[in-house]
Amino acid sequence: MDGFLPERGNKRQLNVLGNELEPCNFGLDKNNVVTGFYRDNCCNTGVDDVGLHTVCCIMTNEFLSFSKSVGNDLSTNIPEYNFPGLCDGDKWCLCASRWLEAFNAGKAPKVILKSTNIATLSIVKLEYLKKHAM
Repeated sequence: MDGFLPERGNKRQLNVLGNELEPCNFGLDKNNVVTGFYRDNCCNTGVDDVGLHTVCCIMTNEFLSFSKSVGNDLSTNIPEYNFPGLCDGDKWCLCASRWLEAFNAGKAPKVILKSTNIATLSIVKLEYLKKHAM
């Protein structure tokens, strides 16, 4: 399941609902965070995205604390990577496996289905995503 729309020249990807993938973030949150593996504010993926950064989420303090506790600190500013650190309310393309880990721990952030790539379904069940849909 590669998520591409073949009738559009294989350039546009699909969301988990089978429609065209919509942007996750327009860089309009308080930190002007630019998300996505390709830093295009979409949860697009490709062969070089081994982490499968495909779940469009709205960050919560609970999830950010959980993520930090399991070794993925998303809340700390890293200037050398032009990363301001995420805050409660920021939208971010999260790795599908990290989202599932948080879901299993009862700490998963809310999901924006129309902006979550269909490739996510290779790791996470749609019913789980729908339980956390905005």
